[in-house]
Amino acid sequence: MIVLKDILYKVTIEKVVGSTSVAINNLEFDSRNVSLNDVFIAIKGTVSDGHQFIKKAADQGALAVICETLPENIINGITYIQVLDSHKALAIMAANFYGNPSEELKLVGITGTNGKTTISSLLYQLFKKAGLEVGLLSTVKIMVGNTEFKATHTTPDSLTINKYLREMVTAGVECCFMEVSSHGIHQKRTEALHFVGGVFTNLSHDHMDYHKDFAEYRDVKKHFFDELPKTAFALVNVDDKNGAVMLQNTKAKKNTYALKTYADYKAQVLESQFTGQLLKINNQELWVKLIGGFNAYNLLAIYGTAELLGLQQLEILQIISTLESVEGRFQYLISEKKITAIVDYAHTPDALKNVLETINSIRTGNEDVITVVGCGGDRDSQKRPVMGNIAAALSTKVIFTSDNPRTENPEKIIEQIEAGVPAEHYKKTISITNRKEAIKAACQMAAEADIILIAGKGHETYQEINGERFDFDDFKTVSQLLRILNK
Repeated sequence: MIVLKDILYKVTIEKVVGSTSVAINNLEFDSRNVSLNDVFIAIKGTVSDGHQFIKKAADQGALAVICETLPENIINGITYIQVLDSHKALAIMAANFYGNPSEELKLVGITGTNGKTTISSLLYQLFKKAGLEVGLLSTVKIMVGNTEFKATHTTPDSLTINKYLREMVTAGVECCFMEVSSHGIHQKRTEALHFVGGVFTNLSHDHMDYHKDFAEYRDVKKHFFDELPKTAFALVNVDDKNGAVMLQNTKAKKNTYALKTYADYKAQVLESQFTGQLLKINNQELWVKLIGGFNAYNLLAIYGTAELLGLQQLEILQIISTLESVEGRFQYLISEKKITAIVDYAHTPDALKNVLETINSIRTGNEDVITVVGCGGDRDSQKRPVMGNIAAALSTKVIFTSDNPRTENPEKIIEQIEAGVPAEHYKKTISITNRKEAIKAACQMAAEADIILIAGKGHETYQEINGERFDFDDFKTVSQLLRILNK
């Protein structure tokens, strides 16, 4: 039996109306899911305010309501608890409800603009190969040991996080690697979680539709490190100037990694090909299957994290040399006609620049680089012309197309991308709104040895148009089209 007052432990309470000594069934923040004897937490969201659905939750059998503002009509028999912050209250209550599972395993959070999915997924691979039971909370999927669950958000809601962490503890998981998004931090989804470590990758232009400005975006990330306990480690990329900012007020043990400057963990790219690259990590040379400077940073973060968690250097290096690329992250194929097609999740200016610079550093210069790229709708519109500029400057030919337009007009999004293309690059760009037709055109344009980059969606297996999701997979699409063209 779970008693309401027990799961309110550590919640900042302003006022209580009714009894907290009642047995409750479940916690819900979506009024549509409320059942008899549940607790409804009214959350003020970006689209709707849960306070508007308090009566609906009561009608469906809610025994208690957590809210920032008490309703005018108090219903007898229901306990109302006024709190300062419903998001934070939900996080603390969720952790208490599931018995604070994050304290029973080693939870590491990875945050930054780019690299979160790659680092968390490869750490999962590495520790699994080292013989440990591992968990993963990522954009691509959730793993409880060997059992896979579908992911819906980069950082799930507090109830979902704690539910899966409890399942991990039950399954004997020792370490869990978790992507921590700026939305997740800002909405307090990571409050009340006990982290043994935090990793910072980099910071560049993204989510300006959500955060007021870049300073707020940076400070939200910093808050994650400010909250780490002194028993934890903080591992940051100091080649990014924001790495030092993350360490300013942290109580955690400070650790750094870099390719260009002095750091605790250092790497150097000695050789690079499409099949992999030769790295020197802390004076040890090894060949890895992942390519590009951005992946050198990712692998260095993985190396540092694994060592800080107690694995031996030689074992870490041996396993790193076997790690495979994460789905939708520089995932490539070479057709019978020797056309290289690369699918990457690059949906920010910095990520697109990194991928194209990597391609250009490896190619001979005699091949064309044909880039297919778009931008998501109902998201940060400021980055659209910037991405158009980068694509045009670093590619031989560019096809602007639709990404996930959501509720926006895809042609309007493409116009905003095109606005960033300088006059000298106009001739190398065309626009094809239909994404499949755009990829088909790129395949038809490509000659032997040419390189096609399809950027923006990566691992996603759908396209979202006017609130509907349609099956669409960049990698499957380009694979099929190149096969047909070969015939």
